[in-house]
Amino acid sequence: MAITLVNPAGLPDIDVYRQVSVASGTQLVFVAGQVAWDADGATVGEGDLAAQVEQCYVNVGTALAAAGATFADVAKLNVHVVDWTPDKMPVLLEGIARASARLGVTPAAPATLLGVAALDVPEHLVEVEATAVVD
Repeated sequence: MAITLVNPAGLPDIDVYRQVSVASGTQLVFVAGQVAWDADGATVGEGDLAAQVEQCYVNVGTALAAAGATFADVAKLNVHVVDWTPDKMPVLLEGIARASARLGVTPAAPATLLGVAALDVPEHLVEVEATAVVD
């Protein structure tokens, strides 16, 4: 595996992601921010943050597979959520858990969560981008 995930001593041990990823692969994979579109471009889960998070992660998984990668190869995730407030965290985690169950993986790469004013269209509540490294 090209990615080793680490929670170093001296930093908090976070359940849903690791603080550091160490990449040893030779090929970088950059996945554009994925929104809650299905394969036909229709928005999934309009108004439902958990459903949209789930679809975003599934879309990231699809994009990774097209590049010969999986979530095990992800070095970094960036998650952008419209009108983010901390009380939305359980819903965000529910969406990640649902995606994990569908994909059969638990995404644990270092992640940055950013609150944003808006995304590409008003229906989209979340966007997830990934950087992976493969051998």
